[in-house]
Amino acid sequence: MKKLSIVSLLLLFPLGVFAQSEEGLIKHYENYYEQMKVQGDVQGIINALTHLNVLKPNKFRKDTLAYVYASNNQHLQALNTIGIEEDAADSDLALQIKASSFKAINEPKRAIAQYELLIKRKPSAFLDYEIADLKIQIGDNEGALKHIDNGLQTVTDQMKYAFYERQQPYQVPLKAALLHIKGLHAFNINKEDMATAISYIDQALAIAPNFNLASLSKQALESRLQSVQKEPEN
Repeated sequence: MKKLSIVSLLLLFPLGVFAQSEEGLIKHYENYYEQMKVQGDVQGIINALTHLNVLKPNKFRKDTLAYVYASNNQHLQALNTIGIEEDAADSDLALQIKASSFKAINEPKRAIAQYELLIKRKPSAFLDYEIADLKIQIGDNEGALKHIDNGLQTVTDQMKYAFYERQQPYQVPLKAALLHIKGLHAFNINKEDMATAISYIDQALAIAPNFNLASLSKQALESRLQSVQKEPEN
């Protein structure tokens, strides 16, 4: 009996050592994570969270790691971290990361699916804009218009949207952004009626004269209109 007890203790001893060392590693990487945040070291933060997720998986920590990846324009890594499926049990943060990452890698249909899960929980003019913009890209003009109009009904003057199509990013009122895509929608519905499309874009530019993307859209539409007007009649 005494021999059996000694053998049992010897078998349990390595497990106890492992448990203690695992707890020590977790504490080490928690401290390391906090220090990397203080230093603003993104790669250090990623390393710390990755180790913590391996040692002690945690959904909140996994979402945080995916957020760090996405914020650093590492969208594939973000999606690999939290998955690509449509999951109604996802946190708001996870849905936002999936949606924005799919948008960034040019997967509009998958991005729309994630944004639509999110807007059911948190309706907002920002999400209406994102969904409308993506639906225009895939040719769902009816679905786009629904979100454009809903966004215009709920938008406030304080809401701003950032654009990055030129070297220096800039912001415009969200209402101007919604009017711009309403102009694009009008053109998609009736490519002969460019005047209506231009009128919506003019409204956007009246609100935000610095709206470079709207200016480019207007120039393209006016150039197309001029070329049509110059075509000889048969």
